[in-house]
Amino acid sequence: MIKRLIEKTILAEMEKGFVVGLFGARRTGKTFLMNYLKEQLNNVLYVQGDNFDVAEILTQPRLSILEPFLKGYRYLFIDEGQEIQGIGKTLKLIADTWPGLKIFVTGSSALDLRNFIGEPLVGRSKSFHLFPIAQEELTESFHEAKSRLDQKLIFGGYPQVINAESTEEKISILSSIRNGYLLKDLLMLDRIKDPVFIHSLLRLLAYQIGNDISYSELASNLKVSHHTVQRYLHLLEQTFVIFSIPGFSRNLRKEYSKSPRYFFWDNGIRNAIINNYSTLNARNDAGKLWENFCQSERMKSNHYHGRDVSSFFWRTYDQKEIDLIEDSMGVLAAFEFKWGNKQAKPPQSFMQAYPKSSYEIINQDNYLSFISPTFTKT
Repeated sequence: MIKRLIEKTILAEMEKGFVVGLFGARRTGKTFLMNYLKEQLNNVLYVQGDNFDVAEILTQPRLSILEPFLKGYRYLFIDEGQEIQGIGKTLKLIADTWPGLKIFVTGSSALDLRNFIGEPLVGRSKSFHLFPIAQEELTESFHEAKSRLDQKLIFGGYPQVINAESTEEKISILSSIRNGYLLKDLLMLDRIKDPVFIHSLLRLLAYQIGNDISYSELASNLKVSHHTVQRYLHLLEQTFVIFSIPGFSRNLRKEYSKSPRYFFWDNGIRNAIINNYSTLNARNDAGKLWENFCQSERMKSNHYHGRDVSSFFWRTYDQKEIDLIEDSMGVLAAFEFKWGNKQAKPPQSFMQAYPKSSYEIINQDNYLSFISPTFTKT
């Protein structure tokens, strides 16, 4: 079993009286984690949102129905809560009526479930994400982590993929996720009949990792409006397929911040989209895979550790750039991702504009401490 970093946080927030929502893509382990936590506790009512009988009870915020349903339990666990219409109002009634009942809800669509539990439970709920397995969640020594790096860059960190014993099995699982689960919530949310458009959009993004995105160019390639492109990019973010990093601009007129850069939450999914599982020495995009891996792992680490950090990229119109800028209460830290051992000096214009900033090259020698702060070299 892979112990998830978010476990203790979920339990702590439930005990404080918050309704806890856990969001994440399908197959990232939400149900497994919920079942594991259930086994550590007593008096847990565990229900699934796609169970019609359960949904019928929880869509009716009536005490006469809810009281016998909840009687005798200290915890209420609802898996796939986005399947239950109006779940937020029901949870508010439950929280008001039975303040001692601890509530934990999971969902694979932030658009659906967060809207449902967010508005009725403002100030009384906490939401978290569960991502594909982070490096920090693996019990690997320094040498084990380094020896398995190529596999992570190619096949990613979905739990089933990590546990698969052969390359063929890993590819089969990733293909299954790509074809059957990856876009399921988005297709349901937007009632899209043909997923080909979304796969085409993702393919274009997969080839442009770390590059500036032109909405107009994407729209032209896909023969849609740029508003349609922006809309579906937002949906893909809300269903945990991709994430974006905006451009940083504070002092310089020549700083570029027009459009964000997009990354995939999982390298394996990115490679599945373009159907390329070749080894690193046989492909020309190792640098892109490295940047995607470092960006996503750092985002996971920041979220799991509750760091109040805003993330950006930095570029000027004369092509000076930095891959990642982290702004923590006005203090800037700059990072450049290099797959090889090539060294680089920080852009002079950046250091002149932000003289108190730090700058670090992240390569194969030091990446583990960057993406896994608790990692010790042994």
